[in-house]
Amino acid sequence: MAIQTITWMSAFLCLVQVFSMPMPCQLQGQLVRTTHNLLRDMGGHFPLECLQENVVMSFPATAFATSGAPQLSSSGAKAIYETLKNIDTLFGTDELPTMWDQQKLEYFQNIIYRQIEESKCMMGSVDTSDYPIRAEGLKTYFGNIAAVLKEKNFSYCAWEVVRKELLYTLEFILKHNSDSLLWSNRT
Repeated sequence: MAIQTITWMSAFLCLVQVFSMPMPCQLQGQLVRTTHNLLRDMGGHFPLECLQENVVMSFPATAFATSGAPQLSSSGAKAIYETLKNIDTLFGTDELPTMWDQQKLEYFQNIIYRQIEESKCMMGSVDTSDYPIRAEGLKTYFGNIAAVLKEKNFSYCAWEVVRKELLYTLEFILKHNSDSLLWSNRT
């Protein structure tokens, strides 16, 4: 009886220790990569029938600039967070393409939402010195993306243009800002 009580108490104390450990306030790299892969795989290659509707948009690379520092500044991390919020807003409409893999689309939306919810804690530690410049670039970029959707009445090809742009954005973050993301078991 005493051994059983000690065993249960030990298990309980271990669980309390594990769940009471502070979680780092950082975006998870694996989730960013997963969102990229889901977005890439839910629709395949850019459709040939949409080439005439393809629009070139100016990507705001300066919003994610690191100024040579190995770690992204807190305002740069907020730029990634704001990017995820903008993606969530774009996909918040009821007029999503039905030609995409709906299961992957739903999973994509859930992971974007999860990243936003788990990263809200970053908002308190933002270095605001250069964030307004970053925010303006993101506002313009995502405003242009939303305008394409509205202008083309949320058509399948308009969504393919959006998907192409968002793939580029997520690839850029993964390639140029990977060190600012939290990676578990990175090899």
